[in-house]
Amino acid sequence: MKKILFILLTLFFTFVLVQALRQPDTFLYECSGLIQATPEKIFPYLNDFKLGNAWSPYEREDLSMKHVYLGAGLGTGAIMEFEGNSDVGAGRLEILTSRPPNEVVLELQMQKPITAVNQITYRLTPEAGGTRFSWSMSGKTNWIGRILGVFIDCSKMVTGDFEAGILNLKTVVESAKP
Repeated sequence: MKKILFILLTLFFTFVLVQALRQPDTFLYECSGLIQATPEKIFPYLNDFKLGNAWSPYEREDLSMKHVYLGAGLGTGAIMEFEGNSDVGAGRLEILTSRPPNEVVLELQMQKPITAVNQITYRLTPEAGGTRFSWSMSGKTNWIGRILGVFIDCSKMVTGDFEAGILNLKTVVESAKP
């Protein structure tokens, strides 16, 4: 019986290792939505962490999340350190590039629950009926991420958060007084 259990466990771990090796070593997750407003009206919510708290889906997952704001107040050089519950984790966001009114590029340094460094891009593109807001995140997938990818659809999990954030931003911007 022990021999059979050992063989089964060996097969299971071998299967997981092979599947993890087949996972890509980089990722790109992206979602977008149409907001009935100009890029100029939307941009401040992307370029200022304090205004970003009004629509971020992560703020709603932990209403008592701690924030520390450093560097520039907004735009390039603005930094927000955060620490939240197990759903949110802990880390640091820094605005690397701010191109009003169309693009903000950030670096996300996660410290908890796992360490990772990713790039986030917010892009605003005018189109009929308003502005297309695109939210993407890219980075390298470490071994832990590749193993998790065998069991969890990380793309679905992250883009679900992005979709909620886009809807939150749409609501905030469209209901804001001019």
